Amino acid sequence: MKKTIIVMPVANEEATMGKILDDILALPYDNLYIYPVIDSYSKDRTEEIIREKERTSEKVKCIFYKESTGVISCYLEGFRQALADGAEQILEMDGGGSHLPKEIPQFIEKMEAGYDCVWGSRFIEGGSMREQVLYRRILSKGGTILANLVLGTKLQDMTSGFEGFQREVLENLDLDKFLSHGHMYQTEMRYYCRNLKTVEVPIHYVGTASSLKASSVTEALRILFQLKKNEALVKRVGK
Repeated sequence: MKKTIIVMPVANEEATMGKILDDILALPYDNLYIYPVIDSYSKDRTEEIIREKERTSEKVKCIFYKESTGVISCYLEGFRQALADGAEQILEMDGGGSHLPKEIPQFIEKMEAGYDCVWGSRFIEGGSMREQVLYRRILSKGGTILANLVLGTKLQDMTSGFEGFQREVLENLDLDKFLSHGHMYQTEMRYYCRNLKTVEVPIHYVGTASSLKASSVTEALRILFQLKKNEALVKRVGK
């Protein structure tokens, strides 16, 4: 298998962090590494748990991002570090238990088969959402329908954060030019990669207690209609 690095922004995940790392490390891959990215927003033992695992496993690298401006900046910094460390494939997933480590193999299988991007989807056959409040379900599905309508994309899930990339995809993106600093980031990424060889795989998303602020919805709508103006990134990735 090509060298694959999982980028995983985390904060205040002490209840789940140890098990998630153990579950990933138990997968049958010699060339799979985990880069949890953490910042000062995390106030519990999450970093300590990661550091303990880092001391006992060469496959875990804790990244403390001092200049973080939020979870999306941590994703992008994780990508930079993974590229710098020679990742040939990069997998993005949540560290709070919403994404299941046991579903990682299907992403690796598709990337090894040559797909540029592999998108986790809750809305294709075999996928699901559970323990998620109704309004979040409506926003996720409605956001997908609206994004496809406005952007001309054709995916079944435009907002999932479980996804995989070949190295060249992220190398051809200017990570400093992303418009979104919040929930719209996943849709923005799919738009930039829409002309590449991509595939959706079913995931079983486990909801969390987090709430979505009205300002996040406003930002998402604003960015959705700005995306077509950001053509430089689209042309660079699609060439």
